[in-house]
Amino acid sequence: MSKKVKIVLTTLAVLVLLLVLFNILIGLGNQSIQVEVGERQQVIAQTMQLEALNRQLITVLVNLAMKTNDEQLKKVLAESGINLSMGPAAEPPKK
Repeated sequence: MSKKVKIVLTTLAVLVLLLVLFNILIGLGNQSIQVEVGERQQVIAQTMQLEALNRQLITVLVNLAMKTNDEQLKKVLAESGINLSMGPAAEPPKK
């Protein structure tokens, strides 16, 4: 083999090695991003479950305030943005 061929082959081998190392680094970066996305998805799913519970709790409190005519409870609900003038079907404020 000539010297030129050895230089070209060595250069190609180094280039392939660099590309393999770059691929490994990208793969590690992707794994950490996937873990972060998974954690965020879990938080979103838990938030959706808690939102349903929150709506039920608000409905119960509004019904209780309307049935018992509890002024303190009505005041707390009004301060939290719950409109009691519409009756028991009041929705929590959108954020």
